[in-house]
Amino acid sequence: MLIISTRQFRENQSLYLGRSKGEDVILKSRTEGCFKIVPVSVDDTLMSKEQLDVVIKKGLQDIEEGRGKEYTLEELRIRMGL
Repeated sequence: MLIISTRQFRENQSLYLGRSKGEDVILKSRTEGCFKIVPVSVDDTLMSKEQLDVVIKKGLQDIEEGRGKEYTLEELRIRMGL
């Protein structure tokens, strides 16, 4: 685990972002507390809970109104690039 100050992070962001891929990097701020730098993976969602709720509700409404298509699991993986 590597603990650095926000000043150290600002001075060499690329180094610490790269190191966060293989080890825990903790930013320590006197005024804001501590933060862990974590790389985003393909499994992470990049939308808010509210945005996800809207997408799900729209999908359910489409299904109820007959606007839907069935896919196999393999077809979904291909469409999603997984």
